[in-house]
Amino acid sequence: MRSIFEQGYFQTYSSIRLDEAKTPVMNYAQYGINKTTVFISHKHDDLEDLKGVLGFLEKTYGVKAYIDSKDPTMPATTSVETAQIIKRRIKECNKFIFLATNGAIESKWCNWELGYGDALKYQDHIALFPFKPKGARDYEYAGSEYMNIYPFISYYDGSEHYKSSNKLIDPGFYVVTRKDDLNYITPLKEWFENR
Repeated sequence: MRSIFEQGYFQTYSSIRLDEAKTPVMNYAQYGINKTTVFISHKHDDLEDLKGVLGFLEKTYGVKAYIDSKDPTMPATTSVETAQIIKRRIKECNKFIFLATNGAIESKWCNWELGYGDALKYQDHIALFPFKPKGARDYEYAGSEYMNIYPFISYYDGSEHYKSSNKLIDPGFYVVTRKDDLNYITPLKEWFENR
């Protein structure tokens, strides 16, 4: 199981244009567009990894991702209005994903978004997407304690077994929820479909 991804892991998907992820998501249902909407909390320094993750999620799962860093309705200077817009966007989206790089984990603003997302989306509609620096070992990842609190996205390569049986877990991406020292997994596709 890969539970912490190395930065740059999704680089092959990074051909997506970030300005396409600025569109407010509130009107999707109104216009009959049936896509799961996802608020991606991220540190603005992580835009290269963000592009890869957005491309991966949108191309593989057909979701509509929203990022605040490219939203033209945001004020030029961070203010109360910024927080109000972000709160509204988190509410409007079906899912909340925290792009949990070491920098984002240390960011007060990202932690505020995670806390607000926690209040609105916990537990079925929130997940971490853990990323460590390129070349770092898993123990160097700053967000391990977050992974004990929040569901997180991981990859199973098909060699792992379910604890309750000898059946192999199909290869793919899953949302892992830890409870009572056990991992409960949901295929990422199914997680997105559960709005």
